[in-house]
Amino acid sequence: MLYCLLLVARSAGAAEPVALWGRWSANFTAATTVSPETELTVALTSPGGRLHVVAGFWDGAGRWAARFMPDEAGRWRYRTRSEPKASGLDGVEGTFECRPADGAANRFLRHGRVRVASSGRYLEHVDGTPFFWLGDTVWNGPLLSAAADWDVFLEDRASKRFTAIQFVMTAPWRTAPVDADGHVAFTGRERIQIQPAFFARMDARVDAINAQGLLAVPVMLWAIRGAENPGFSLPEDQAVRLGRYLQARYGAHHVVWIPAGDGTYTGEFAERWKRIGRAVFGGVEHAPTVMHPAGMQWPFDGFDEPWMDLIGYQSGHGDDGKTLAWIHSGPVAAKWQASRRPILNLEPPYEDHVAYQSRERHTAYSVRRACWWSLLAAPPAGLTYGAHGVWSWQSFAGLPPAHGHTGVARAWRDAMALPGSTDMKHLAELVTSLRWWELRPDEGLLESQPGGDDPARHVSAAGTESGDLAVVYLPVGGEVALRGGAEKSMRAWWFDPRTGSRRPATAAATARFAAPDGQDWVLVLEAAAR
Repeated sequence: MLYCLLLVARSAGAAEPVALWGRWSANFTAATTVSPETELTVALTSPGGRLHVVAGFWDGAGRWAARFMPDEAGRWRYRTRSEPKASGLDGVEGTFECRPADGAANRFLRHGRVRVASSGRYLEHVDGTPFFWLGDTVWNGPLLSAAADWDVFLEDRASKRFTAIQFVMTAPWRTAPVDADGHVAFTGRERIQIQPAFFARMDARVDAINAQGLLAVPVMLWAIRGAENPGFSLPEDQAVRLGRYLQARYGAHHVVWIPAGDGTYTGEFAERWKRIGRAVFGGVEHAPTVMHPAGMQWPFDGFDEPWMDLIGYQSGHGDDGKTLAWIHSGPVAAKWQASRRPILNLEPPYEDHVAYQSRERHTAYSVRRACWWSLLAAPPAGLTYGAHGVWSWQSFAGLPPAHGHTGVARAWRDAMALPGSTDMKHLAELVTSLRWWELRPDEGLLESQPGGDDPARHVSAAGTESGDLAVVYLPVGGEVALRGGAEKSMRAWWFDPRTGSRRPATAAATARFAAPDGQDWVLVLEAAAR
């Protein structure tokens, strides 16, 4: 992990410079025995005089630490404060030097942290470079992987143009009662006790994600009903306590937070998570946040919190007509204009997962279709892929714990190579070659909807407001007719989502484009270069 060693200052007063958009990390040791619940804060003053205050965290025995992502080059100053006051923790002062990372290959060191763009429609780096979210679902990966295996997986995903990794940050949860070393994140319930040994493993796994130029997307607390899921079973004040600890420990990494996973955020459960979110993120600097609801849920008409930066949803693992219509013509398509947040499908069907209705396994095609529909149902910001066996990090083929209905899953190495992940590479290569951040859903581009009443044949379309770019997804080939004769002044071509290849598209006089065959295709129209 040379990246981390070179670009992170790891102790108070370290002479090694910290990279701009890297991570400053300082360790502090109490001179006397104090409670692990002693609160540490660090006030950091930038070279230009701006003040940032971050929370520190207990790291075992008499050790505390603090982490911060510097956003300005030059000499920084810091001073600690502890409550109650404790020698070694309170009033410690120091400085560190921050410098740009010349020639950095890592996207975050080149362009800065990720934030929501001013349009509210997509993510970007702080220098304005658009960030296309292509996530992978590895809920158990950091918990159960060996370090070398984790690196193999991340290298594969980086090579396939993935940009984000979704995972669960704490054990126990319903499919991992402990990590691979037998550790848990905390013990107790009414008054939890943090277990730093657990987080030493997670530090290394999150570092590895960022080192590959991938955004870490941790679920703080799994929230589906069940005593084993802390987002459901922990008392509210203890869920806040754990959330604040995670924010303090990993907020200086390149992350997007999922405060809660798989919950139904309505009624009192919604109110509970509003209060938790306000207590963890309210009034403090924090990375973007996005909730992860249960399948085919849209709780956001009544869940509109200032700390929530993105809208995430889960179309789930069904394959009947109702599910397909929900993906391309449901609440996402109906409500995106009223939202000023990026919208992401965080859980389309997992490849090789048994579908809820047909009980057949989802194929690369059914996953790819859901992904393209999802991408074009709202202003494109990205989406997340998943593979059965990868999400649960199967060391060998078998039924994932507590998920017997999903079918036998392949070992993670085999599941990692399922063809859908390469289809996602092709999707990302096409989308990022275009001005994707300017696209908006626009079924008005179509003379008529070829899908008619069959949701499996629905054609999705998006275009720019200026009319100089259009993207149309045909799930079963066939013909599509466009309005307005735009094809006469634009270059048209077909994109094969299975291979990534392109071929010219020619329209008949009636502005009808016929797909090369009966498989799914993407039609792209661009204004001719002048």
